Amino acid sequence: MKRTDSGIDTNSLAINTNTLMKILNCGRYTAIKIGDNAGARVSIGKRVLWNMKKIQKYLDDIAE
Repeated sequence: MKRTDSGIDTNSLAINTNTLMKILNCGRYTAIKIGDNAGARVSIGKRVLWNMKKIQKYLDDIAE
């Protein structure tokens, strides 16, 4: 497992919204917007997780 200085596992397949906010260094609204734009939302009952591979690909695609 690869962990950042803050203890976040960056090799996780899916993460929760709070962890996504920490990884992206942004607020809840922006993190959810990025996740939705990437098509990375994984809903399991009431729980929402985010597919990290899709988010990484989306960010790579929109980066200049």
